[in-house]
Amino acid sequence: MADFIIAPPAPEDEADWRRNWAAYLTRYTVTVEALTTDIIWARLLDPTSSMRAFIARDADGRGIGFCHLVLHDNTWSLQPFCYLEDMFVAPDHRRRGVGRAMLNQIIDTARENRWARVYWTSWNNNAPARALYDSVTGGADQLVHYTVKLLA
Repeated sequence: MADFIIAPPAPEDEADWRRNWAAYLTRYTVTVEALTTDIIWARLLDPTSSMRAFIARDADGRGIGFCHLVLHDNTWSLQPFCYLEDMFVAPDHRRRGVGRAMLNQIIDTARENRWARVYWTSWNNNAPARALYDSVTGGADQLVHYTVKLLA
């Protein structure tokens, strides 16, 4: 039996989410404006937003990880696509099935809501994450990811 649960965020998750969000940003050496962080949190709680999230909580209810999703229209289906934009598990809770449980929750939610696709990108040098992703998907597809950064 898992010693954690995966559930949508609630207002009482904010402090833990912010702590984990800061650790996630540090991991990728990214700086995000405080206002951006405030608005992201508000969007994650807003049922009308295209952003969704799940929070992983330990047995004591503390946030130990998160995943952020963006639902969007697409030209290949009338059903939305789901982009998994961010996923993080606190270092002292890794390799305990939390990441896999979050991925499974996303996929189950996508099936329940008839989303056409769930997709994400990963740093090519993130071997532990890619091993998990490969085990869930059967391996990366043939798409190559390109980025044009217009704003910091």
